[in-house]
Amino acid sequence: MAQDENQFIYHGFNESKLHLDGLAKILSNGLLQLTNSSQLQNGHAFYPLPFKFNTSSSQSLSFSTNFVFSMVPVNSGGHGMTFVISPSMDFSKAYATAYLGLLNASNDDSRSTNHIFAVELDTVQSIEFDDINGNHVGIDVNSLISNTSTPAAYFSDGGKNTSLDLLSGNPIQIWIDYSGEEKLLNVTLAPIIVPKPNRPLLSTPLDLTQILLDSMYVGFSASTGTRISNHYILGWSFNKSGQARNLDISKLPPLPPPPLSSPPSLPPSDSFSPFSPPLEKAVEKQRGLMIIVLPLVAVVVVLLITISGIIYIMRKKKYEEVCENWEREYGPHRFSYKNLYIATKGFKEVIGKGGFGKVYRGVLSSSCLPIAVKRISHDSEQGMKEFVAEIVSMGRLRHRNLVQLRGYCRRRGELLLVYDYMPNGSLDTILDSSTKSNLNWFQRFRILRGVASALLYLHEEWEQIVLHRDIKPGNVLLDADLNGKLGDFGLARLYDHGSTPTTTNLVGTVGYLAPELLKTGKVNTSTDVFAFGVCMLEVACGRRPIEPGKVNLVDWVIDFWKRGAILDASDPRLENLYVEEQMELVLKLGLLCSHPNPAARPSMRQVTQYLDGDAKFPDIPADGLMISLSTATNGASDNVMSFCSSLVVSSSSHTMSTIDSILIGR
Repeated sequence: MAQDENQFIYHGFNESKLHLDGLAKILSNGLLQLTNSSQLQNGHAFYPLPFKFNTSSSQSLSFSTNFVFSMVPVNSGGHGMTFVISPSMDFSKAYATAYLGLLNASNDDSRSTNHIFAVELDTVQSIEFDDINGNHVGIDVNSLISNTSTPAAYFSDGGKNTSLDLLSGNPIQIWIDYSGEEKLLNVTLAPIIVPKPNRPLLSTPLDLTQILLDSMYVGFSASTGTRISNHYILGWSFNKSGQARNLDISKLPPLPPPPLSSPPSLPPSDSFSPFSPPLEKAVEKQRGLMIIVLPLVAVVVVLLITISGIIYIMRKKKYEEVCENWEREYGPHRFSYKNLYIATKGFKEVIGKGGFGKVYRGVLSSSCLPIAVKRISHDSEQGMKEFVAEIVSMGRLRHRNLVQLRGYCRRRGELLLVYDYMPNGSLDTILDSSTKSNLNWFQRFRILRGVASALLYLHEEWEQIVLHRDIKPGNVLLDADLNGKLGDFGLARLYDHGSTPTTTNLVGTVGYLAPELLKTGKVNTSTDVFAFGVCMLEVACGRRPIEPGKVNLVDWVIDFWKRGAILDASDPRLENLYVEEQMELVLKLGLLCSHPNPAARPSMRQVTQYLDGDAKFPDIPADGLMISLSTATNGASDNVMSFCSSLVVSSSSHTMSTIDSILIGR
């Protein structure tokens, strides 16, 4: 369980303190049950405190939720359930059956005083509400007559529409995302074993500023009729002002087992008497056969045991791992090599390559959770204990714009890191994929804001300071909704607030290295800010920081600014479809962050305030900033090119080996 004034997430509900009424109850394992086998009854479960929605501005009215539910039919399968946002938790006058515990015959007329928004998961076709069928998803505003509805289904990765049976009894995950800025509601369904599809099932324009009040409750409603279903909620995540956090499927409580079928009846007793002559002859014949067969069976059993032992020893050797006593405290963060081998089907599907090794896609069999497994070869045990301790510490990082590090595995000469799988790959791959942009400006700006928020968390808001040390588009991964998530913490360092990091090893990627790093090798939060500044310019301009035969990116943008046409530095693939104020802010803020003088760079808190519009970007004299930038970056460029010449570089950017930079004398 985790919550604050804007969001919460529950994996089971034992500590949730939900407001329950009717048939609703929380089972001993944390499962939320909305209804049972009682007829003509309602069940409600609400988060106990109201949320303050900013309905005065449609751009500020956005929310997101996702939950896992299961409908288990008792007889022929009863009525459905809803996710609901309501000004009150009092539904004592609501009807059951087709009214789903929301309204009654006297107020279900779309009256504006209801102020109810709901997404219904309906399993009975009700003619009075114009239902399309008995297995559909609908958007309800102040009435059970849906604004729009569609049969329950989901879109697979290939775009195929696959039907879903809401009454299958299987867990199903649903995502509900509302953007006030776009006035758009998206509803997406998928089986629990399938990641969130890229394409929503329902996407409908909707202005909720006239529907929702400033103070609203969020929760669930379900009902039964003469037809009955058990309605369960396994986990729930909600955010009133941004993207809801993803549920960890492995942490959800299990559903109750199905009822056992009655044991088969015994056959009638034998009609022969125990002493009848036919039976005695049969027994004597069987005794003779046993004398011959038993020795053969014994030989076969011994052979099978021997073969099984050999197979067991070979398999054990195949999955043999390195495991020392000091790793016992990290038990929950350590994966077995066998489970990762099975999850990746023998490390067959490669989804990434680099100086560190390869990255493989997999699915954990225990939870059906998609993962990415990075295999790093190493030749030295130097610093391994400290390295694993840091890996486990970073596994405790929790932020919506960080790729979740699940844990690690050690085997012979390998270290394996396990991350959440990001279906849309890395930001640089999409930016470089074609001549026509695959990302619009809205998506790019949202990604930059997300990464900035993640860096603020790493620098100031976690229990220790985390320096990433390799910020670049290649390490920004995109989830199913194209949200940016900062990943690859292979070069990261942790140190306590108020202390100074002691590392002096030069690591990172050429083009994103702060000038002072080339001289001293010393890192701090401002070196991360420098790399993020270059990353901002790359996302806005659509070109790499260093390209053979071209002016480096910072000087290139400065030249446009000198000519009073800084917007002309924007990526031509955007075709001028961007918010000019945002583009100008990103370009100038990128230059300020990548200033050669560390003291001139803003902190990540200031950066996020500028990007979120919570602070006005300072009116810096253009000539003064450009002169200091141009003069200093010319010298810095010489240092960079001198450094580049000492490396074997086959492209415009090169990441130093994880082995050299971490495992050997970090």
